[in-house]
Amino acid sequence: MGALKNSTDQRRVSPRLQNLPDDQRPYYGPSPKRTSESAQNDAVAKKKPKVEKPSAPAQKSASNAKSSKEKEKVEAQNGESETKTGPDVEGGGADFFAPDGRLTDENGVSFTARLKETLRLFNLHYLHFIQEEEKRCSKLENGTACCDDLKEPSGRPGNDSACDDKRQSKRPDLKAISKMLSNNEILYPERKIGHVPGFHAHWLNGIDYIGESRGKEKYKCYTLPLAVSIVMSGQYEDDVDNKEEVIYTGQGGHDLLGDKKQIKHQVLLRGNLALKNNMEQSIPVRVIRGHKCVNSYSKKVYTYDGLYKVVDYWADKGAAGFDVFKYCLKRDGGQPKLLSKQVHFIRGRGSKVQPEIPGLVCKDICNGQENICIPATNVIDVPPMAPEGLTYTKSIKVAKDVNIPSSAPGCSCKGNCTNPLTCSCAKLNGSDFPYVARDGGRLIEPKAVVFECGPNCGCGPACVNRTSQRGLNYRLEVYRTADKGWAVRSWDFIPSGAPVCEYTGVLRKNDDLDSVSENDYIFEIDCWHTMNGIGGREKRLCDVSIPNGDAEKGFSKLSESEPEFCIDAGSYGNVARYINHSCEPNLFVQCVLSSHHDVRLARVVLFAADNIPPLQELTYDYGYELDSCVGPDGNIKKLLCYCGVDGCRKRLY
Repeated sequence: MGALKNSTDQRRVSPRLQNLPDDQRPYYGPSPKRTSESAQNDAVAKKKPKVEKPSAPAQKSASNAKSSKEKEKVEAQNGESETKTGPDVEGGGADFFAPDGRLTDENGVSFTARLKETLRLFNLHYLHFIQEEEKRCSKLENGTACCDDLKEPSGRPGNDSACDDKRQSKRPDLKAISKMLSNNEILYPERKIGHVPGFHAHWLNGIDYIGESRGKEKYKCYTLPLAVSIVMSGQYEDDVDNKEEVIYTGQGGHDLLGDKKQIKHQVLLRGNLALKNNMEQSIPVRVIRGHKCVNSYSKKVYTYDGLYKVVDYWADKGAAGFDVFKYCLKRDGGQPKLLSKQVHFIRGRGSKVQPEIPGLVCKDICNGQENICIPATNVIDVPPMAPEGLTYTKSIKVAKDVNIPSSAPGCSCKGNCTNPLTCSCAKLNGSDFPYVARDGGRLIEPKAVVFECGPNCGCGPACVNRTSQRGLNYRLEVYRTADKGWAVRSWDFIPSGAPVCEYTGVLRKNDDLDSVSENDYIFEIDCWHTMNGIGGREKRLCDVSIPNGDAEKGFSKLSESEPEFCIDAGSYGNVARYINHSCEPNLFVQCVLSSHHDVRLARVVLFAADNIPPLQELTYDYGYELDSCVGPDGNIKKLLCYCGVDGCRKRLY
């Protein structure tokens, strides 16, 4: 059978998030059994002097505590092995193992997905409060602050300096947490033990634990207190961190307001006693590590490194000569790869590409076009091959039959745009700026379309409303994978809302692609369709103003299933061409207008949906509609999805 004439039958319907209801998604059998790297058990050299352990408060013995636990058997999929767990401490039976071995809630949603959703909600609140804080600071700089802005905090009379305006009550991160607490949006407001993910609740103590007052009913089968998580961030000079096995120093006795060194003896109470109880009852502890990071707003990035078992503890003389408690923890096996190894690995890489990078096949795929080199590595193929078939271009090329509209009128701001009430570009975005200036510019939330300042605006290149026009800000690497071809990751921490890269290529009309059947790099510009929720697309916030009423009437006549223009990255493109699909991505697609206001020809920019740690693969949802791709023979084309996430839809199209 000859090639079909309808070009839409030969390419994806839309590379955007479809968000189809679960009951409309076909199920293609159980997920493949996933295996994780076993934890290494390298021994940690430690000296245990003969120091008598201080006696703990009266409590049940470890043997009694263990014998009092209820044991339940959960048959494994192979019918031979079994997993033993403690009692259902939640009482409602909300936590259970799915048939494929993943831990899910009562609705079958993985805890990982729920945690990611909660973190995104926090980032949304946080960026909104960042915007409020930037407005307040702008008023102070311009001398237009109201009395409430300059109100002195209680207990600190007479302090009207500029430093006072950055007091703790103005911290956007604490405001975001307070907002989530008031809205009942915290995922797990109560402390829990075991696999269920949760935050380290105490902002100061390194050991978070469940005490007698809060846990005596829910955890009555255990000896309390019980530790739920610890933070390792270099606070104690006696800590030894070998990643898979650590020596952790107990809490208390150090100078919090001074040089952070030990100034008195520790006691076996609270968190210290909790870790001892965890050891005696074989309860794992969540381990979180803090690392210095100049790109993070707090100058630190924290990684959750999984569950560890306390295998030993003893009293010792610390480096400062005071009694401290030390705990040996070993990482449980069968967990995902240790994130802290990635963080420390990235520290060893300089800003310039070095030839000793393992598998380096190309020092810079962009040939100097970007302001940052983009290396390519391949440790999979033998012999290793570099990416081929692409002529790199950092900007959009325009096909001959495509007419770009004339430049739109701009705002009259000078220097930087700061007042959304007077900036004409801000008025197009719903009378507010879509970005905050923090971390070089971050988009507060996905929108139907973002109007940025353009060539006719009076502001300069440092304007916050030009955030996506500044090129690459993060060191990216194209690397070869075993099952997904080429992929992209970042060597740097990327905060949520930060622009990662634009999708470039040749701007074409969709009708010109009739002869293209094997080009998988077609990105349809469906901005108008997203604004109106056409074709099953997820409708985004649409508090924007289309300046050209005549054009808007023309857009409304567009086909509901086919955008008019697309970006073809088959032969010309940039690093975005190598970014893979994921059903649970860490990037999202945002249409941006800057030089003109024709939404049919909007720029396509990829933004960070989450706080992305170094060396995590960058992905976005291609948004194929299942059974929408038809080959030249008239048969429906099917392609399996290998993203490997808990919510994988099993097929790409």
